[in-house]
Amino acid sequence: MNNTNLDSKSNFSSIAKFMHWGFVLLFIYGLLKQIDELNQLKDNALLQFEVIFATVFVLLLLIRFIYMKTTQKSSLPDSTPRSQLLAARVVHYGMYACLALIPLTGLLIGLLFWLGFKDGFFINAVVAAHEFSVSVIYWLIGLHILAAIFRRFKSDGVWSSMVPFLKEKSHDK
Repeated sequence: MNNTNLDSKSNFSSIAKFMHWGFVLLFIYGLLKQIDELNQLKDNALLQFEVIFATVFVLLLLIRFIYMKTTQKSSLPDSTPRSQLLAARVVHYGMYACLALIPLTGLLIGLLFWLGFKDGFFINAVVAAHEFSVSVIYWLIGLHILAAIFRRFKSDGVWSSMVPFLKEKSHDK
């Protein structure tokens, strides 16, 4: 296997790794505490919590996006085919988009519900957009994990640049 890039590109920073794995946990928490029915939003304390959680999530996501774009570089080897580079970009930007759309549509649902729009075309359309974003993020996360596993088997350093376990070993030294 070609391990020439294992040490040629730096790992992601500790902050980047913390943000990545922190968002994994934050997303899982969001899934576990999600509401099942719109009528649950009648509980003002729950509605308030959902608004705070979604707002904090979006702000942290924005901070993460800016940090990653301005301070970090891809750990993909220079020899990565253009098609894989494009696929990686589409998946990453798609995940950011969905991770933003899920809480933003959730906030809009909460606002509409609070304003008295408990049914009808508009709130149903926003709920559909919310649910669609959730469905798409599952697929994108799956693709992201499969790509990471693929890179792990290639032993090109991409896996070890972000994942804290099953580290790759450099064989070119």
